[in-house]
Amino acid sequence: MEQLDVVVIGAGVVGLAVARALAQAGREVMVLEKEQAIGTGVSSRNSEVIHAGLYYPTGSLKARLCVRGKALLYALCVERGVDVRACGKLVVATDEAQLPGLAALEARCHANGVPVERLTAAQAKDKEPALECLAALYSPTTGIVDSHGLMLALQADLENAGGMVALDSAVVQGAVVPGGLTLAVRSPGQPDMAVQARTVVNAAALHACSVARSIEGLAHTHIPTEHFAKGSYYSLQGKAPFTHLIYPAPQDAWLGVHLTLDLGGQAKFGPDLEWLDVTRPEHIDYRVDPARAQGFYAEVRRYWPGLPDGALAPSYSGVRPKIHARGEPAPDFRIDGPAVHGVPGLVNLFGIESPGLTSALALGEHVAAMLTE
Repeated sequence: MEQLDVVVIGAGVVGLAVARALAQAGREVMVLEKEQAIGTGVSSRNSEVIHAGLYYPTGSLKARLCVRGKALLYALCVERGVDVRACGKLVVATDEAQLPGLAALEARCHANGVPVERLTAAQAKDKEPALECLAALYSPTTGIVDSHGLMLALQADLENAGGMVALDSAVVQGAVVPGGLTLAVRSPGQPDMAVQARTVVNAAALHACSVARSIEGLAHTHIPTEHFAKGSYYSLQGKAPFTHLIYPAPQDAWLGVHLTLDLGGQAKFGPDLEWLDVTRPEHIDYRVDPARAQGFYAEVRRYWPGLPDGALAPSYSGVRPKIHARGEPAPDFRIDGPAVHGVPGLVNLFGIESPGLTSALALGEHVAAMLTE
């Protein structure tokens, strides 16, 4: 049986960031990834937005790790030449009912240490002439990033620190043993390989709960039930008249139809929210239904009346690894270490949805600190 120091399960942006942090702290790290390339799951199907930290409850892991991760992310991208742009975002109120939500959001930003500026309708229109709103919050630290370039930089840092990534390596079973955990690792066309590690970090995103359930000796009371929520994006045909991201003011639990930009200036709208009935990630259908775009037009025209008919085309979809059901309040990130579940050397990352990309480097710091306490 091969003896390893640290195994990180999952080579998405969070798994790579955690592995990088541990390797740079002097640990010997192996990342096991079931796919044939890094970052082909949740990390390849997001908006590539660097979130400022506006929406998350003050003091929560999401709030703290988003703000810290944002700073680390911008610095890393500049240092490593990863394409990034702090384009800024406008959160807009388009009717009187949204104004209290905008005020509450402004207060939360100040509590979270997130810079924002309140704009009148005229000031918002100065920034974005095609925009119609009653008031807005301007978030200067929101941005966009080349997520694949970021993951390549994280992998390079990991490997420069002595770590490795093993592709086509699926963890199919585990067990708690003296001195760590054993894992059964399956590769195509090969007999299962057994490895033993002192430390295991489960960063398997959509698969995190099922990986945790496969570990004999971890009580199932410490494993949440996974739920999958799909978000579809639709790209704008033609050039967008916007240079900032545009988000509606939050109402209820949904943040509305966003206008986001990629690094080439192409605009897309989404994601919407579609709770799936599937119980396993393998059963997810990522196809984007063209008919769902019809619901976008009225929402977008609240802040951009000039959206032309027929301008939205199906683009792509992503699925959020949620650990709460439809209608339940969204919980915080769950970073469950030995103090929670009693298994030495095991850390489970559950419910790492947005702002997971923005928080990735701070999550790496946090897990590394947890494992050196």
